[in-house]
Order: sequence, then C-alpha cells, then structure tokens
Amino acid sequence: MKKIAVLFSLFALPILAYLFFSSGVNNFAKLPVLTENISELSEFATLDGKPITLTNKITVLGFFGKNVDALEGNAFNLTEKIYDKNHEFVDFQFIFLADTSQKIAVKKLLDELATTTNIKNWKVGFGTEKAIEAVFNSLQTTQTLDDYYTTPFVYIIDKERKLRGRIDDEDVADGKLYGYDTRSVAILSNKMADDVRVILAEYRLALKKYNKNKSE
Repeated sequence: MKKIAVLFSLFALPILAYLFFSSGVNNFAKLPVLTENISELSEFATLDGKPITLTNKITVLGFFGKNVDALEGNAFNLTEKIYDKNHEFVDFQFIFLADTSQKIAVKKLLDELATTTNIKNWKVGFGTEKAIEAVFNSLQTTQTLDDYYTTPFVYIIDKERKLRGRIDDEDVADGKLYGYDTRSVAILSNKMADDVRVILAEYRLALKKYNKNKSE
C-alpha cells in the first residue's frame, strides 16, 4: 500500500494538477458584464475631425469633461500603468471624452504624452456637455460626474459596447467594481492591470479558436 501511495503521489498527482490548471487556462472566468448597450460615440470627433467608435474595440473610457488640467496627472499614471503595456494589441484603445472648450488643453496633453509613448490609440473625442453626460449615464454606475463633467474613474468597455468590471470586489460594499480610480496607483497597478489582461486574453483566445476553426 505504501508503494502504491508513493507511486500515486509521484505520477498521478502531477498529471491531475496539470489537467486542472490547463483546464483553468482554457476556461477562465471572463471579466463580468455589468452594463450592456453603452451609448456609441456618434456625437464625438477627434481634434482633426475624425469619428471615434466603441464598437469592435476594447476601450478604456474616461471623461475629461470641461477640466482636462485636473486629470492631467491621472492621465499620465494611467498611460504608464495600463496603456504602455497593452497599446500594441490591435483592437485596444484609450478614449477620453471632453467638452469642445478643451481643445487647447487636450492638444498640450497629447503632445506631452507623445514624448514618451506612441499615442496612435490614445484618443480624445470632443462633444457637448449633454453628449458627455448621455454616454456617462449609459454606463449605469454608482459614480457621478462632477460640475465640470469629469470623473477620476475610467471604465473598460468590450467590443460589444458592454461595461466590464468585477462583481465580487472586496473593497466595494455590494462587490460591484464599475470603474477604476485613476488617483490610486495601487488600483491601476493591481486591479485594473489584472482586469485588462483578462479581457485581452479573452479576445486572444476567441481569435485563436476562430482561426483554428477557419483552417479546419
């Protein structure tokens, strides 16, 4: 019996462990959906007048509103902790929504960011206060915009315009983490970085399965 137990621990347990973890990789829990049908950005355009969209993109969405300067430091933290590590993923983008009065401040910020990173997928859409508020309200979160239509929180939106986040976060009363506070480097480095990795892995796996099925 002792020999059988030793043989089991030497051979069977490692195999079982491998099967368990490999199964976990292929069937990992997706980042939960908190809100569906987020408003499209049809009423916004970039500095050079180009349209922006959420559809078919994985988006980190933020709100500059009428006070870009107040969130400048947050933007740099977010860029360093999240954007720089993921911007080469083809369908990944940053979008911040700003009032049309903020074009000079936005250009200054983008020029500064461009000195340290490739801002090809770092976009700002300009629109009215009403348009900014409408998009924010469609998120249906527990946060609010301030009097300048800004918030320090940013949100992960998937390709189907669904808000992704957490439903069992230990630091939130009801467990639902709708957005990520850009004032906290710890939240960006830990929670948000992990969640972005999960959703990008989800789409990488989906693309891998699609390509495999297509080639069969």
